[in-house]
Amino acid sequence: MNLKNKTLLITGINEFIGLRTAELAIAQGMKVRGLQSSTEQDKKLQDLGVEVIVGSITDFTTAQKACQGVDIVLHTAQIAQEAGPIKDFREVNVGGTVNMAKAAKQAGIKTFVHLSSVMVYGFNYADGVTESGPLSGENNSYCQTKIEAELALLELSNSPDFGIIIIRAGDVYGPGSIPWIARPIHMMRQKLFAYANDGKGVINHVYVDNLIDAIFLAIEKEIYGEVLNITDGQETSWKEYFMRLAAMEGLPAPLSLPKDEIKLFLRLRVQGQKLFRKKADILPESIDFMTRPYACSIAKAQNLLNYKPTIDLEEGMQRTHEWLQKTDIQKLLQ
Repeated sequence: MNLKNKTLLITGINEFIGLRTAELAIAQGMKVRGLQSSTEQDKKLQDLGVEVIVGSITDFTTAQKACQGVDIVLHTAQIAQEAGPIKDFREVNVGGTVNMAKAAKQAGIKTFVHLSSVMVYGFNYADGVTESGPLSGENNSYCQTKIEAELALLELSNSPDFGIIIIRAGDVYGPGSIPWIARPIHMMRQKLFAYANDGKGVINHVYVDNLIDAIFLAIEKEIYGEVLNITDGQETSWKEYFMRLAAMEGLPAPLSLPKDEIKLFLRLRVQGQKLFRKKADILPESIDFMTRPYACSIAKAQNLLNYKPTIDLEEGMQRTHEWLQKTDIQKLLQ
């Protein structure tokens, strides 16, 4: 499929992946429409000339309106917290996803790309886990509902009339990333950050532009019905990643503490924040996300798409540093 002049609908367009996709899509001659739940207008989207529809992905009328006259849907909208009531996650991550897919199918759209996550493998998986590896909800609302959304979507896939592509993204970092950039740096600045168990294990990082390159390749090659892991393909330890993050900002090297100690500290912190009616800024479950043991395989994406990540960790960190110089991350985290 030639992407030029195609109309792309991006759900969750005001979040960092959606916003960057809009920029890169327009740069290569695509038209972009966005769907977001927030009424807040993003100046960048206005400057790009993106048509933004405000509404919920769980509302079928909104979904129908958003899908009219569209060629491709990229579904990025989700609840992406580390924990919470599964009912809330299910409503958005499963119900909202199926709702968008049904509206797209009804509108005659042929390509629906769903942004899933390598978190469908859970917290303890085999080294080099592939797309056929076992899925594990780990009794975690995010992991579980990302699995459920994938299974529900694949049932709707009916190529060539309606093709589903599932992208299992790694840990997406870069300008705008809250979990892997803004939050840890904010905690480091407050001298409250520590990584667990000497930073053993591997972060499956993927620079946001590399992820979007893979998404566009998958659409161009029309690989309907396929599920793909997308990371940078580098085996970077958690320790190296967080050390780089600190060094990039000229901050002291973070300490390492036992996993259980950090989780206890965070549990007490959350209780204190609740007492003062403040929103919890980091949940104890986040440590499970930050101690996963191995790298996921991207061999399938390399073979099927000829996917080659072009921005390595060095360049990705440099671009992120430049963004941080002109960004108030405290405001971003509110």
